[in-house]
Amino acid sequence: MVSTIREQPELQVICEASDGVEAIQRAAELRPDLIVLDIGLPKLNGLAAAEQILKFSPKSRILFLSVESSPDVVRAAFQAGAWGYVVKMDAEEELIAAVVAILRDKKFVGTRFAGYDFTK
Repeated sequence: MVSTIREQPELQVICEASDGVEAIQRAAELRPDLIVLDIGLPKLNGLAAAEQILKFSPKSRILFLSVESSPDVVRAAFQAGAWGYVVKMDAEEELIAAVVAILRDKKFVGTRFAGYDFTK
């Protein structure tokens, strides 16, 4: 994931975190424009981390990139404050499109979830 983002000259990766607790700490320090989280983070899952991150860095946008493909999990991600959701199996085709859309103030949901409304 990081190498895919780094290949884009207009994007810059400013840090990586190994777990949900570290992700919160780094987000509070750096207040990045975009944060890519996994649902299955150690110590504190991505959903709980997202809620905490947005308390410290409310302008940060969160994109979930996860193996989880259940519509219920995607809905929970958006309820936690996500701007986008991409399943890892689809990342090669959708990750950069998701990043660009979110940075342009548009929500993004992977194509496998076409027809779902996660705003309810």
